[in-house]
Amino acid sequence: MSHPLAKVQRMSEFVEVIGTISFSEVATEAFLALGMRNYWDGYFAGRAAPLGLASAEVVHAVFYNFADGEVARHIPWVWGKITPQEAIAVRERGSAAALRQRIGELADSPALARVADLATRAAVGAPPEGRVLYAGLRALEVPQEPVARLWHAATLLREYRGDGHNAVLVAHGIGGTEAHVLMALSLGMRAEEFGRLHHLPKARLAAVVDGLRGRGLVDGNGEFTAAGRELRERVEALTDELAAPVYDVLSTDELDELIAGLEPIAAARQAVDH
Repeated sequence: MSHPLAKVQRMSEFVEVIGTISFSEVATEAFLALGMRNYWDGYFAGRAAPLGLASAEVVHAVFYNFADGEVARHIPWVWGKITPQEAIAVRERGSAAALRQRIGELADSPALARVADLATRAAVGAPPEGRVLYAGLRALEVPQEPVARLWHAATLLREYRGDGHNAVLVAHGIGGTEAHVLMALSLGMRAEEFGRLHHLPKARLAAVVDGLRGRGLVDGNGEFTAAGRELRERVEALTDELAAPVYDVLSTDELDELIAGLEPIAAARQAVDH
């Protein structure tokens, strides 16, 4: 069945909050303890591990939005310190520990176990064709422990949406770095202030912004034009449309129950950050 896009958007917000616990300090420290040099080593090892011993070129293509050469600073170096199988296990343990730490007593509630079950049903029920990172994750064993299972489901749902988002960007001729410029502007930031872009050489970033200006998406002040804002909104709307089928296995009541159950968990996860 098809669900309203407003509910799909709400789910996207929740799975982003829960899934990105993988990039928190607790999970990062688990990778550092195994010889990773920095946050980004752990990031690439953990997120790319479901792809196996993929080359930097393949990881760059699948992740889509990193600058040229950025992935190659970490892949394949990390595989000299840890195997993909070990990285998958470390990421799961670290992420589950971090989530449990953030949500406190909710971690052991029957409500969380029910939410984890519903989220997992959705997460493993979608066709993987064209969803490379989602397919890699779906091939993994689903954790039995409820907190780890909820994190795993959120990660699957997040990457399912992300794979679709990349397809929409490709269809609109928006490269990865360009997508980050548009994201920065949507957040009210200048491109050079955005965390994923500030490391780029000024000439490279200027060339990307100039290209967007030439397409009429950015104005002379480096801000959105009306056309740029409309394109950004269209990309997000299409991404939500492509993300919607993953929830078709749930009834209306089940999706409503899932959304209601995730709300306090997501709120608790975010509370420490604010």
